[in-house]
Amino acid sequence: MAFELPDLPYAHDALAPKGMSAETLEFHHDIHHKAYVDNGNKAISGTEWENKPVEEIIKGTYDPNAVAQSGIFNNASQYWNHNQFWEMMSPEQKGIPGELESALTEAFGSVDKFKEEFSAAGAGQFGSGWAWLVKDKDGSLKVTKTENGVNPLCFDQTALLGVDVWEHSYYIDFRNKRPAYLQNFLDNLVNWENVAERLSKA
Repeated sequence: MAFELPDLPYAHDALAPKGMSAETLEFHHDIHHKAYVDNGNKAISGTEWENKPVEEIIKGTYDPNAVAQSGIFNNASQYWNHNQFWEMMSPEQKGIPGELESALTEAFGSVDKFKEEFSAAGAGQFGSGWAWLVKDKDGSLKVTKTENGVNPLCFDQTALLGVDVWEHSYYIDFRNKRPAYLQNFLDNLVNWENVAERLSKA
């Protein structure tokens, strides 16, 4: 099935008071995400993947032994990653729901320790990539990081929270200060209700 660019779940300037400018979203969503849509559709056209769900394409084209992933994988995975990313943020911060807070505390010792580990994963990802909170196959919560467009689907994990650490995601607002971007993401941008909902469905 063809990839389609989803609308943002909020206005381009809705996150500006929280540290993510309208300019960033205009570049990140309207240009970068759209490029993954357009290039992904071109890449799968005429192939066995043309009418498959994006999740199936990602799992089917990921090569754990490859030095570089294929163009189909890269565009499909980045398309999916960004679809999740927009939903994982919100202009309204309502706090962490109780069940999620309990799960994070059980897994990491406290919410603050989770944030420290998540931030460290994002800051420590060399070059482009993502940091994730996942529910692993054994049911445990873990913080992971992935290079480029690789995502938890590749490892049969459920993505609960992800943050893009490609430079285009933060350079307009934070220049080269990736740790500051990550702290702002956790403190001001995360849609914790979305994370809790993903956990309940996992």
